[in-house]
Amino acid sequence: MRKSARGNWLAGLVAAALFALGPALPAMAHHGWSWTEEQSSQIEGTIRSIDMGNPHVTLDVEVKGAIWRVELAPPSATIRAGFTEDSAKAGDKVIAIGNRSRDKSENRMKAVRIIVNGKTFDVYPDRIPPV
Repeated sequence: MRKSARGNWLAGLVAAALFALGPALPAMAHHGWSWTEEQSSQIEGTIRSIDMGNPHVTLDVEVKGAIWRVELAPPSATIRAGFTEDSAKAGDKVIAIGNRSRDKSENRMKAVRIIVNGKTFDVYPDRIPPV
């Protein structure tokens, strides 16, 4: 009977861990670069909104009448790169350099560098494309 109780306790612990991780699994699944093109590209536009939340800081950028979602690094890494809530605001011009979505129907990019108000923020410095 002791072995059975231990087995039930372990099964309960595993179930609790999976339940606790459940909300994070979709966020963890989207991380990475597999959804992006290999070659880098650049967009220029006007910031319409900024979200400094998890899992990634995002900018909604108007580019020639279309809204692009520009994903930066997670908040802690973006802030380490110098980009904070005070670095930009809606209406500022931005240049985003990174990898756009493989899905051409999406106006979406994962940026490695953004330039706002003449200041450069390298949010993924190890991925900056050679000039």
